Amino acid sequence: MKPWPWYIGGLLVAIVMLSLILVGKNFGFSSNFRVMCSALGAGKYSSFFNFNWKSQRWNLLFLFGSILGGFISKYALSDGQSPAISSETVAQLHDVGFYSAGNSYYPVELFDNLSTYNVILLAIGGLLIGFGTRYAGGCTSGHAISGLSDLQLPSLIAVIGFFIGGLIMTHVVFPFIF
Repeated sequence: MKPWPWYIGGLLVAIVMLSLILVGKNFGFSSNFRVMCSALGAGKYSSFFNFNWKSQRWNLLFLFGSILGGFISKYALSDGQSPAISSETVAQLHDVGFYSAGNSYYPVELFDNLSTYNVILLAIGGLLIGFGTRYAGGCTSGHAISGLSDLQLPSLIAVIGFFIGGLIMTHVVFPFIF
């Protein structure tokens, strides 16, 4: 009913990554969108989706397993408590209007109140994430976990960019929006 220690999670990630490297596979969630579009026939309309998607079926199973695991964790292995975050972070989030910080897994102010402003904010954020993922050639999990463990220079550059973007978002854009 409590979070696992970091060293257990880290060990499990290391085992998965070494296994994937040994069988010649790359991990990444964002590639699943391309696989799903290809499986649904998008290859007829765009060469980007025209590839053998069946070679990536294992990654789809990983995606669906992650969703199922999250569901099981939430409803069978959780006592409903939110993750512990520092009181300083909670105070800072309260200052910008996120009063659910420290009491919820997600900001209910954004997701439980689907005002026009929130819908536009979430849509723009989703489009930027999608564009950034495609432009960077993968998502944060693909680059930071799989790419770095495979010693790929483009992944190192992408991860550095993710951190710089995160800092800019946190210290420049976030205070401007809220």
